[in-house]
Amino acid sequence: MAHFIPPTIQDNPEGWGPRSVPEKFKDMPFQPFSKGDRLGKVSDWSGNTYQDRRYMNKYNSQFGYGNQYSYFHEEDESTFRLVDNTKIQKPAYQRNRFRFNQLRQRQMQQRQQREAGGNANNQKPFTKLEKRKERERQRMQRNMQKQYGQSRFRWKERQMQNQQKRRDASVNVGETWEVLEEMDFNRLSKLKLPDIEDPVDLYKCGELLSYDRAYDRVSVKAEKPLKRFNKEFHKVTTTDDPIIRKLAKSNGNVYATDAILATLMCCTRSQYSWDIIAQRVGKNKLFFDKRDDSNFDLLTVSETANEPPQDEGMNSPHNLAMEATYINHNFSQQVLKQGDKHQFEKNNPFVQGDTENIASVGYRYRKWNLGNNIELVSRTEHDAVLTASSGELSYINVKALNEWDYRCCNGVEWRRKLDSQRGSVLATELKNNSSKLAKWTMCALLAGSEYLKMGYVSRYNIQDSSKHVVIGTQQFIPKEFASQINLSVANAWGILRCIIDLCMKQKEGKYLILKDPNKPVIRLYSLPEGTFSSDEEEEDDDSGEEESSDEEEK
Repeated sequence: MAHFIPPTIQDNPEGWGPRSVPEKFKDMPFQPFSKGDRLGKVSDWSGNTYQDRRYMNKYNSQFGYGNQYSYFHEEDESTFRLVDNTKIQKPAYQRNRFRFNQLRQRQMQQRQQREAGGNANNQKPFTKLEKRKERERQRMQRNMQKQYGQSRFRWKERQMQNQQKRRDASVNVGETWEVLEEMDFNRLSKLKLPDIEDPVDLYKCGELLSYDRAYDRVSVKAEKPLKRFNKEFHKVTTTDDPIIRKLAKSNGNVYATDAILATLMCCTRSQYSWDIIAQRVGKNKLFFDKRDDSNFDLLTVSETANEPPQDEGMNSPHNLAMEATYINHNFSQQVLKQGDKHQFEKNNPFVQGDTENIASVGYRYRKWNLGNNIELVSRTEHDAVLTASSGELSYINVKALNEWDYRCCNGVEWRRKLDSQRGSVLATELKNNSSKLAKWTMCALLAGSEYLKMGYVSRYNIQDSSKHVVIGTQQFIPKEFASQINLSVANAWGILRCIIDLCMKQKEGKYLILKDPNKPVIRLYSLPEGTFSSDEEEEDDDSGEEESSDEEEK
């Protein structure tokens, strides 16, 4: 007969439920929960499954998270050993060593048999046909070794030179110079300053000649020798410009030339070292200058190529820069019609007396509003005017690309490709001279030139850097050409604004902006008093002459 065993009931006169934990549930972990809690992920161990703020607290318990179900490792695994019985895999260079040795031995035996006068199958002498084949094979093998063996050796030697040789800075950094800021190109390339208002023309001066359209028909088959012109080119820095000195009294608070601005705005494409002096004057005025003894105005050649020129002698970087500058000066005057002049409102401020030996140039002083009470005043340049069939005049900039030795910079031979594949030649130049082309385009945009005329000038002989010929020309619209070479104008203005803001934060004094010769970095140095004192003395003399002339005028 079944017996009924009544369960033990705990009496709780103060409330509902048992007063102590039953024995069978005594060691079982328990975490309080509510029946109203929503169920989310089944195994949400971290509690960070839902990153969206809308669902972050949706599945949380009203009692919070406990550690009742946390795992604690307490066992000692110091005596644990992993038994690995897998086969050791040989390196890649050892896997087929036996097979490679067999092939090598077989080839050596065949070579010995050929030298002994027999063929590989038996010891019979070679027939005439087999001898002819063997001679042809040996001749081709010698040609291949001569052609590819030496070129491979030269390539390795050139690669070793590129790795070992380091460039020098454009100026020796003094021990007392203090680094205030360091800007890397990755950060600068992300800056943008869009929607810059159109500039205002403040002053126009100079004299321009007309472009000769006959040079548009120049080709490789109808080339023209490059002539030499003894013309004067004035590359006056900012503080030595009398017009900027006058405009600084009433217009703007940042002053520079178009060449200096283009260097700063396109700095992320540069490889060689350069330097620019920044002078903080008064409360809120800033002048950007170049040093008198610097190579700032020299044009670089193959600066951004995979293998930049590093040879000594005729094809050294400095000699190539001198050659490119010489070509540009003469080409910009050769393509003009002598006698057909266009005069600006004012005369050339850097010329006194005879103007026959002065190069064709027109200066345009313009002002940009960059926001936050920063007004930029710059001297820009036009090289010539282009007369349309309707008689309308267009201002243009004239530049020249030069070919030195296409074999040394992974280039293409212009005389073979320029007439038939001009796009290929231009693409190679965009790769090898990205920095120079970007500066030219930016100078044309700052000046407001309608067109950019580009000439292709090659050496008459690769081994002679004194004679050149013009083998082609090409015309671009600066704004369209900027997009073609992937030059972001908004990014260029953003870089310039960033550098201006950094210089404006400094105290009154002289500072140096230096591009590191071996790293994509720009540094801002604080210069002690007396650095580049010759520049300061000339500025003091000029200011004294200006004051005396102002008094005479009064």
